[in-house]
Amino acid sequence: MLTAAVVELRLQGRLWVCTCSRVFATGDAWSSQTSQLFIDPYSLTHVAHGLMFAGLLALLFKRTPPIWRFVIAIGLESAWEIIENTNTVIDRYRAATASLDYHGDTIVNSLGDITACAIGFMLARKLGWTRSIILFLAVEVVLVFWIRDSLLLEIIMLIHPVNAIKTWQLGH
Repeated sequence: MLTAAVVELRLQGRLWVCTCSRVFATGDAWSSQTSQLFIDPYSLTHVAHGLMFAGLLALLFKRTPPIWRFVIAIGLESAWEIIENTNTVIDRYRAATASLDYHGDTIVNSLGDITACAIGFMLARKLGWTRSIILFLAVEVVLVFWIRDSLLLEIIMLIHPVNAIKTWQLGH
């Protein structure tokens, strides 16, 4: 799945790595290095994906062994990385969200996002339902205060943009 995702991302024209001098991480969500390095503030939204996938897949596929639910989660996250990096979705991010300069992820960043999802899934398996929900909500709160964005805000802004949210987000 990872190989297929990498091949498709490369066919879409995604760069392998950031053209900057760094490769591993940035903590600045407003930097041009966001979505270019292995880890950035949005990596936490992908941890949240993993937490959600663990819960949803446990509900939907109760009899499926956890390892196969993990494989499904990685498949879903890989598919999301491919979809997220299509020109259509990139243009939607630019038009509807505060990500005005978003040009898509590098392949290294997409692999970092898939890794973050895997970490979220494994954390959920260890923490159980209640603590996973608490962790999900904590991640959302941290992101809202840190970068004025979160997984839930991204979903809202992609599906039905709210001008007041966009204005608040741009007030960085």
